[in-house]
Amino acid sequence: MINFLLILLGAGLIAWAVNWGYLAWQKQQLKAIGGELEPEAFEENMRKAQIIDLREKNEFDLGHILGARSLPYTQLKERMVELRKDLPVYLYDGTGVLSVRAARRLQKTNSCTFTGSKRVTTTGLVRQRRNKSLD
Repeated sequence: MINFLLILLGAGLIAWAVNWGYLAWQKQQLKAIGGELEPEAFEENMRKAQIIDLREKNEFDLGHILGARSLPYTQLKERMVELRKDLPVYLYDGTGVLSVRAARRLQKTNSCTFTGSKRVTTTGLVRQRRNKSLD
C-alpha cells in the first residue's frame, strides 16, 4: 500500500513539474512574440488595432470582444491577406495557445511589421471577460 502511494505521489510530482515547465516555455514564447497586453492598454488601443478572434465561428457567435473579427486559426493561412499591415494585430482565443501559434505564423510570413513596436500581441479571452470587454 505504501509503495502504491509513493508511486502515486511521484507520478503527481512529475506531472506537476512537466506542467510547470510547459507553462514556463509558453510564457517565454509569448514574450518572444510581443507579450501579453494588459486590459488597460487593450482598452486604450483597441480602436487603433485589428482584434482577431482565433476561435471557431460557433464559439465566436457565443460571445466575443466588441469589434473583434472572426478569423479561425484553421483558416488563418488562407485568410492572412485580409490583415492590414499598417495596423497592430491583437490576437485572442480561449486559452492563449492558438494566439501564440498564430502570432508565430504571422511573424514567419512577415504578414505584419514588427519593427518599432509590438505588432502582434496576444491576450486571453478570460482576461477580457474579467475586464467586461465582451459585447
